[in-house]
Amino acid sequence: MARLTEQEQQDVIRFVEAGKPLPDKYRFLLFEDKREVELVWNGKTDEVCNVVLPFQVIEQVDEPRAEKPQDTALQAGLFDARGRQLKGWTNKLIWGDNKLILSSLKNGPLREEIEAQGGLKLIYIDPPFDVGADFSMDIEIGDETFTKNPSIIEEIAYRDTWGKGADSFIAMMNERLSLMHGLLAEDGCIFVHCDWRVSPLLRMVLGEIFGAKNFQNEIYWYYYNKLHGATKRVFPRATDTILYYVKNRAQYSFTHITEPRDTPIKKLKYSFIGGKIVNDKDAQGKTITYLSTDRQIDNVWRIRCLQPADQKEWLGYPTQKPQDLIERIIQATTKPGDLVADFFCGSGSCLAAAEMYGRKWIGSDLGKFAIHTARKRLINAQRVLKADGKDYRAFEILNLGKYERQHFVGVNPNLREAEQAAQLAKKEADFLDLILNAYRAEKTTGFATFHGKKAGRLVSIGPVNLPVTRLYVEEVIAECRQKRITRVDILGFEFEMGLFPNVLQDAAAKGIDIAPKYIPREVFDNRAVEKSQVAFHDVSYIEVTPRFDGNKVAVELTDFNVFYSQDSVKQAEESLKDKASKIVVDNGQIVKVSKNAKGIITRERLTQSWKDWIDYWAVDFDFENKKEIIRKAVSPEVNPSLSGMEPDQMGLETYEEVWTGDYIFENEWQSFRTKRDRSLEFTSVYKECLPGRRKIAVKVVDIFGNDTMTIVEVNIGSGKAKR
Repeated sequence: MARLTEQEQQDVIRFVEAGKPLPDKYRFLLFEDKREVELVWNGKTDEVCNVVLPFQVIEQVDEPRAEKPQDTALQAGLFDARGRQLKGWTNKLIWGDNKLILSSLKNGPLREEIEAQGGLKLIYIDPPFDVGADFSMDIEIGDETFTKNPSIIEEIAYRDTWGKGADSFIAMMNERLSLMHGLLAEDGCIFVHCDWRVSPLLRMVLGEIFGAKNFQNEIYWYYYNKLHGATKRVFPRATDTILYYVKNRAQYSFTHITEPRDTPIKKLKYSFIGGKIVNDKDAQGKTITYLSTDRQIDNVWRIRCLQPADQKEWLGYPTQKPQDLIERIIQATTKPGDLVADFFCGSGSCLAAAEMYGRKWIGSDLGKFAIHTARKRLINAQRVLKADGKDYRAFEILNLGKYERQHFVGVNPNLREAEQAAQLAKKEADFLDLILNAYRAEKTTGFATFHGKKAGRLVSIGPVNLPVTRLYVEEVIAECRQKRITRVDILGFEFEMGLFPNVLQDAAAKGIDIAPKYIPREVFDNRAVEKSQVAFHDVSYIEVTPRFDGNKVAVELTDFNVFYSQDSVKQAEESLKDKASKIVVDNGQIVKVSKNAKGIITRERLTQSWKDWIDYWAVDFDFENKKEIIRKAVSPEVNPSLSGMEPDQMGLETYEEVWTGDYIFENEWQSFRTKRDRSLEFTSVYKECLPGRRKIAVKVVDIFGNDTMTIVEVNIGSGKAKR
């Protein structure tokens, strides 16, 4: 550290006493820092999340549509007769905030499992670098397209990162890239997909985290088939950038790959002699040529971009990338059996490519619709591999478990402890008042989990920026039992996948009637609240009928009710201009509202049947067969110190396996719509089962990506069912 002059020392004291920040020059005078170039942004910090939350497995997909015992013969050592994977790594698709996911993977018990696979060898990420990205999705309804607004959770993520400009985006990426660096194997690498808007900034962030010496390539993806509109005083943009870094330049793995030439060319054959290129010659002294049909792939990749006309691969997902783009990365930097990850997985292109090339994988996304899209794509990849007689792996869908209280409403972690507590209290109070007012409920006090009451029912309000979890509901149930409360409404912007109906049945068995309700976006519209136009809708409801044939059982889906709203018919009619139309969701119906040139309004109902709402459904023919087990940290014991040594040290953290009280949905049969095939089966195959009582679980995912489950108890051999 440089020695300060007397004048500089006095200046530092004066700035500190006045509560003012020190001028930048003192950063380098007071603190040793060998970086010659540094990227600085508002709010930059070296702090990285270290929260560890439990992962909860809510669904497992072993074999796709394992309909007959002989179907499992392809991988006899890996799957049992029921299609369950017996051993080895299970791929993971995780719904949630990737900062918390990365921190929990890096610092939690799953890290051991990752290291047992040889460590994480490759991370590919394609973060939503478009500052205008807002998580909205286009969904097909017959021949029409409806734009689904982002959920409140997704909107908050957008507002707190991309919505605040480049500095908030870079801050978000800096923390996540730091976590990824810590999670990567020593011989691992990362590919970060970006474009002209953030490429220079991300390269500097990656340079700080991975080290400039570990930079490998700046790859240019040239999408030659992109259609260009009129541009003003600029060349049309037809490339994205992929930044390639390794963790340790001395250990990484790389394989050169080639691609076929459009037209074979004649090339000279040569050798290296004395460090120089020398053309090979024949006995007559003539240079030797050969016909080259392949070319080594360099850092300019000419690969088409996906278009809606591409019926084979296009899924309609806005950030979807061609699978062969990612296949090239996987082939060059990993080997079969290596572990690959994508923490902004979107529609699952990276995960599908990993599956097809025999790599293990981890994927995550904040969007529930993204997780659903990826699930369908990965099941389809399993089906293709199974049909071709090739190996594939089971995968599981996970939620993050119990969240720390400060994650609920986004408290600034840089504040002092007392300031954090004050900010938390104010944000929570404002949020609760807002929801209670919109729900027309009266505020209550003296409860741990309840915030209001309405029509003889207590009201509990879930967090604003996270889904309502099973653990949250269990805390509500515990207080109900303690204080003899029997009727409860739980309000949430989103509910954890796989939450219902188990938790409601558990509550009912204890004499507690719980009504979960979705909080609509309109709660933030003061005019809608004042006019009592805010409708809190119930979760979806499924009706199924078991069909019996001796010891075989099938399930028929007979009804599905939803209660969503996005805008309203009345609002659309009032706001529409002549010769315009708008599609809205009003109390569980999708309606196209149109106004012609004469101002005459017409309504067309696009959802003609309950079947139009269903995008995917699946059956577990033996629910409660597999318990959900999580690994929880056990408080380490203090190791006494020896004489002359350091003070008592904490022991290493250990984990114990704990049953959550719930079961994993084991996906044995499924039917879903695709871009190419919009048809859907509404009766499953018949499954042969052992005689006796069992529970069958049916999961339905609607066109918005929201899932609902129901359970029916059957008696195999008697042909009876009980709900």
